[in-house]
Amino acid sequence: MIEVPPSQRMRDIGVVQRGAEILAVRAEALALPAEREDAEWLVGELFAAMERIATAHDFSGKGMGLAAPQLGLGQAVAVVKPAGTGPIVLINPRITARSDESDEQYEGCLSFFDVRGMVSRPLCVTVETTAQDGSTVSTVYERGPARLVQHEIDHLEGILYTDRMGPGVEPIPVERYRRTGRAWEYQ
Repeated sequence: MIEVPPSQRMRDIGVVQRGAEILAVRAEALALPAEREDAEWLVGELFAAMERIATAHDFSGKGMGLAAPQLGLGQAVAVVKPAGTGPIVLINPRITARSDESDEQYEGCLSFFDVRGMVSRPLCVTVETTAQDGSTVSTVYERGPARLVQHEIDHLEGILYTDRMGPGVEPIPVERYRRTGRAWEYQ
């Protein structure tokens, strides 16, 4: 039996793969509350896709995130499910503060799931999002949830994690990455 590569499994589920133009452009903000129905539909689509994705890979160790552009949708909406906590919905997210303290961890991406890459990110971020009623909500995220949120916000800005890797650092094949499915470690 031939094993299907991880990126092909994600493509088969409907996740747009690296090289698609939509992954390199900034997503469009939603005008809430006027576009509330659109926002609700987009969030529903993201949750449905995450359910399909979870059948192909176990994300219980670190959690998972998905941004609308990864489904070929150009709006600024993402959903993050950190390990061990409830989901985070990000509509028109914007990072307003970053901690000076950062760390490096391996990240993966559903849009090129055959590799993992070492990425430095702030350990704490403050993020403003738009609520369904149009109000602004500010939330602080730390450690694992902060990393997941930053990764998805990058997608909404047309940035891939490989763009955040240090000079000369290359992603490694998933076969060489021995910590798949384990939680990120923080001191």
